[in-house]
Amino acid sequence: MNEKTGITIPAEVASPPEPAAKRMGVPARMIIFGNEKGGSGKSTLAMHVVVGLLRAGHKVGSIDVDSRQATLTRYLENRAMIADTKGFNLPLPEHRLVIRSERSPDEDAERFNQAVDALSRTCNVVVVDTPGSDAPLSRLAHSYADTLVTPMNDSFVDLDLLAKVDPETFEVICPSAYAEMVWEQRKKRMARDRGSIDWIVVRNRLSTLDTRNKRNMEKVLDSLAKRIGFRTAPGFGDRVIFREMFLSGLTLLDLRDTGTKLTMSHIAARQEVRDLLTAVVSGPVPAAALA
Repeated sequence: MNEKTGITIPAEVASPPEPAAKRMGVPARMIIFGNEKGGSGKSTLAMHVVVGLLRAGHKVGSIDVDSRQATLTRYLENRAMIADTKGFNLPLPEHRLVIRSERSPDEDAERFNQAVDALSRTCNVVVVDTPGSDAPLSRLAHSYADTLVTPMNDSFVDLDLLAKVDPETFEVICPSAYAEMVWEQRKKRMARDRGSIDWIVVRNRLSTLDTRNKRNMEKVLDSLAKRIGFRTAPGFGDRVIFREMFLSGLTLLDLRDTGTKLTMSHIAARQEVRDLLTAVVSGPVPAAALA
């Protein structure tokens, strides 16, 4: 446990976990944030979903499998610290950072499975943040998803990880590396427990302007969604406020608890958070949870 933040970050594995089918109680719903491209906003979206679910009354666990950058872990440490120093009443999840093994991917898998097993005993939702790269541990996390959320910046540079597109007609030529990886993990999930993955592609950092690029992106994504099996959802606009809150550990859902006077920009951004949560949980989130 970090003495300054109170966040538990176990680095070692005491013993291999039981298989999922033998876990006590009902397994938690697994929400995985994944994209092999860095800078897509995974950790920011994951943090807002964690806090939104906590405020809606869920028992939430979180796992960070990006031990190199550990952005979600750092975000939560900042949150715990400001709650302690300022006396703010800020909900926190039960958190685990899975330290990457220096020996083998099998040990990584054991550490991840133990984190999932421990959190599923006390939480009904577990949110997992993955690195912006292809790695065995990230693939394993994807294979456990009930809901997979893939944020992507609204550009054809980011879209290239999902599909190759004809530059003249904007027709989809074929799926790309990340889409193929998700397909492989879907097959592994089906073989393991007959479960399915609800895949959501989130168009993040959207411009408020109606541009040709924006319309072309929408056309390609609509076509691709039918082909490789995902649904789309709006992410967050390109707002400075989302980038400023990391150091304080806050989200748009915490502003009233910290005495912040809400501006029109805050209100618009909070609606974006509400829309994201509604898409992820496949139903409206109580307004009181986002007050």
